[in-house]
Amino acid sequence: MADPSTYRPAPGAIPTSPGVYKFRDAHGRVIYVGKAKSLRQRLSSYFQDVANLHPRTATMVTTAASVEWTVVSTEVEALQLEYSWIKEFDPRFNVKYRDDKSYPELAVTLNEEFPRVQVMRGAHKKGVRYFGPYGHAWAIRETVDLLLRVFPVRTCSNGVFKRAQQVGRPCLLGYIGKCAAPCVGRVTAAEHRELAEEFCDFMAGRTGGHLRRVEQEMQQAAAEMEYEKAARLRDDLGALQRAMEKNAVVLGDGTDADLLALAEDELEAAVQIFHVRGGRVRGQRGWVTDKVEDVDTAGLVEHALQQLYGEGSEQVPREVLVPALPDEAVHEWLTALRGAQVDLRVPQRGDKKDLMETVQRNAQQALALHKTKRASDLTTRSRALQEIADALELDSVPLRIECFDISHLQGEDVVASMVVFEDGLARKSEYRRFQIRSFEGQDDVRSMHEVITRRFRRYLQEREQTGEWAVPEEDEALTDENGRPKRFAYPPQLLVVDGGQPQVAAAVRALGELGIDDVAVCGLAKRLEEVWLPGQDDPVVLPRSSEGLYLLQRVRDEAHRFAITYQRAKRAKRLTAGELDSVPGLGETRRRALLKHFGSLKKLRAATVDELCEVPGIGRRTAETVAAALASRTPAAFAVNTATGEIIEDSTATAVPRSGEET
Repeated sequence: MADPSTYRPAPGAIPTSPGVYKFRDAHGRVIYVGKAKSLRQRLSSYFQDVANLHPRTATMVTTAASVEWTVVSTEVEALQLEYSWIKEFDPRFNVKYRDDKSYPELAVTLNEEFPRVQVMRGAHKKGVRYFGPYGHAWAIRETVDLLLRVFPVRTCSNGVFKRAQQVGRPCLLGYIGKCAAPCVGRVTAAEHRELAEEFCDFMAGRTGGHLRRVEQEMQQAAAEMEYEKAARLRDDLGALQRAMEKNAVVLGDGTDADLLALAEDELEAAVQIFHVRGGRVRGQRGWVTDKVEDVDTAGLVEHALQQLYGEGSEQVPREVLVPALPDEAVHEWLTALRGAQVDLRVPQRGDKKDLMETVQRNAQQALALHKTKRASDLTTRSRALQEIADALELDSVPLRIECFDISHLQGEDVVASMVVFEDGLARKSEYRRFQIRSFEGQDDVRSMHEVITRRFRRYLQEREQTGEWAVPEEDEALTDENGRPKRFAYPPQLLVVDGGQPQVAAAVRALGELGIDDVAVCGLAKRLEEVWLPGQDDPVVLPRSSEGLYLLQRVRDEAHRFAITYQRAKRAKRLTAGELDSVPGLGETRRRALLKHFGSLKKLRAATVDELCEVPGIGRRTAETVAAALASRTPAAFAVNTATGEIIEDSTATAVPRSGEET
């Protein structure tokens, strides 16, 4: 591990001009590329005390052995040079992109004498008009099949076209009217090019003129009693309308815009882009990003825009809508690429904000799908478990992992969660929730000690009931009278706590007090993504590409989600019941009955005395007291769904009790 002070440039040697810098390792490989408005100010920030740097930045500067820079005249030039160097050197500490698929596009080869319509993938070529990208190639072929009735542009390959020229006969599409057959001279090259340009105009959103023209020709043919021609034009008009329906209008003002949204966690981010042309969604694409460097949302947006427009293959539209604004240099760069002003902004209201929320949901689903695919692969799970065993020096792979997390709101409603992963997959039927007893000086460490003690005390009690301390040969020894596994009958091979050294020490102390010494313990600190082991001063740092780290992170995040969901539910119940606490003669049981029956305070407050009497246990006198008490108070601005614990404005939420709570 290198000391950054050994290669720090001399004071005053770094210029204050804009530029791009490269960090190299001891072998001369470029490991990081960055840009700066002021090179001196930016580079000086890397050479402060390593303890004050972000962990990812600290890892980078201690891996590097030298730094060099190139001065440019403007920030836009710095942006362009940074992107070209990232593409050239592929630095390990820069953001990494992985396209989640290769997107097909509809291409019209206007650079040929006889333009051709086809499906294309990969890099864009000069002189070719592209439309899309589309989610599936069949979606392109359906659209093309509809439009060829009106714009019979050739779709055959160059080989088929040349053979048709040689034999003097067109292909099948030429005989059925879906190709103008320029190969045999039915139309001239100029007439065929005009058809191709009309096809491009229609695909670009300029549809009104073509629809009106076909409709006028149909009416004229009908007026001249050319009914067969009118019927054919009617079918052509229907084909054009069906092709338009495949791309619904999302922006009524006919806007050309690209909308970019992100969904991210500590290690990865999913990017989703909607291409809107003429107010219609003409294409969609996305990719997954490895967050190797320390980067915020604005930085991710900047990298995504570089990825999207950097090759010059994607035309920059008039508007680019993003979740966070990047540096002003990005705006200038996009304007220069387009040759006209680009409106780069965050939508605040209206249809564009609604559409941005749709793109955001797609990004969240893409990230969830990416994680699901990664987690569901058997080979990947096996490798992850083996990496965990190797890193923690376990005797065998941890087939059962339990993770514990503590959740509270400023010391109130303290709860804990226990999640179970078996063979690398979540075992939700084994999840448990704990209410933590309140005591003075409550903190996460004491709460962790309590919940670990309670979980393994139950384990010892249930094992003692079997009369055996070894693992039973028959499953019946660990089942209840209904044949179901006992709740805490199985110990984990690995116990994970959400936290660092203090939480790990609390878990080890709890196990030691119970005489359990065959369960491995580790902690995963969320901010640093470091694995802490008992009694060690330094953490275990797993590689960012490690499947073992990814599995531990999934286990920890699931425990956090389960704990905070329970904590919110308890808080919501407390807030809801607080409205009824001071009603005379109304105890806890009847308060819960009222809330369960009506589902929200709003509906409870609107209920009549007769409706209140329908609740089991509520007599008329009590109903009158409740109605009078609620009528005298200001209506609460929330309703509570006790099934999810969410405080919502919709008064139709139904209160459903949760089961499986461990108290």
